[in-house]
Amino acid sequence: MNAIIENLKSNIKTLEPRTNEAETVEQLDLVNMDIIRYANCWEDAELLLDGLGEQKDKSILSIASGGDNSLSLLTLNPRKVVAIDVNETQLFVLELKREAIRTLSHEAFLAFIGYKDSSDRFQTYITIRPLLSKGAQNYWDQQTEVIESGLVHGGKFEKYLMSFCKRVLPFIHSKKTIEKLLAPKNEGEQARFVANSWNTFRWRMLFKIFFSKFVLGHFGRDPAFLKEVDVNVSDYLLQKANAYLSTQACQNNWMLHYIMEGDFGTHLPHYAQKDNFSIIKSRLDLLHLQKGLAEDAIKKHGKFDAFNLSNIFEYMDPTTFKAVGKQLIAGSQPGARMAYWNLMVPRELSQIFFSLSAQKKNSSVIDRGFFYRAFYVDKCTV
Repeated sequence: MNAIIENLKSNIKTLEPRTNEAETVEQLDLVNMDIIRYANCWEDAELLLDGLGEQKDKSILSIASGGDNSLSLLTLNPRKVVAIDVNETQLFVLELKREAIRTLSHEAFLAFIGYKDSSDRFQTYITIRPLLSKGAQNYWDQQTEVIESGLVHGGKFEKYLMSFCKRVLPFIHSKKTIEKLLAPKNEGEQARFVANSWNTFRWRMLFKIFFSKFVLGHFGRDPAFLKEVDVNVSDYLLQKANAYLSTQACQNNWMLHYIMEGDFGTHLPHYAQKDNFSIIKSRLDLLHLQKGLAEDAIKKHGKFDAFNLSNIFEYMDPTTFKAVGKQLIAGSQPGARMAYWNLMVPRELSQIFFSLSAQKKNSSVIDRGFFYRAFYVDKCTV
């Protein structure tokens, strides 16, 4: 067992990005905006769409992140979707996905983006490149390795998860056991399998090392993103993981499939599913990209009818959270809906603003982002 722990520690050290010393210090102390943090959105688009409801001819503000959910919002037939992000690199990710959808068939898109195998991704990129902005062209021209490996595998968070799948999980369970975990079975059988065969001492120990606050903060996300967290991160995530793995829902979850098997298999995010892809393809001109904060988008586009706020409140101290909440309410149309997640930091807008009412804390849609603490939809009542 000691040898396994030492091997894990060695593997964790190799996760650190290949930067010079000055860049490494900057990355540890500040949020580095020059890297792809998320190549995918690790939030459930179907839960988001269910929460926001009918948005025909409405304007929606969306945190860009990996771009997936901003694209999925186009299926609501809005007047426009404005994808905003302070990290311009994340906007380049979304821009490449948008133009790849515009240019390619569904099958070709899945191959290019990394959901399926391909041997000619860079040649495909050359055909897409003229549609990109100058900034995106300059960025992606220098990211040959990411393009050739498949964009959806190229984020810092994805590499972190892949390291768990390839370097840690094999020390915990065999491939056969992993396959049994995800195999079809009823709820009772699933729960018994997790209790009797999956939730071993080795699973708990190595999971808690790899998903500790330090390792997750430095190699998966960023220490600044966990600054407001005051719970035991590894204990929290282990409890959430075990609870979700004990349900049938885990058997067809693209997020979990990636974490456990290192690929998406036949399970695709909402925007990449064939029927949704066709709808999105026909509405790409309704998607606008903007660098900056939410208030910057409000200044440029006016008030919004709906908001996809990801889990941005996690990163804010209470004072900043209230200030941003006021700005969002000021930029909301009457009846506007604000959808957002809490991970490990409780932040609920409707609890501090009388002009908001809680519409949905629970949903008939089971959250594929099983690690989240809660999903909220608040409605602007003024």
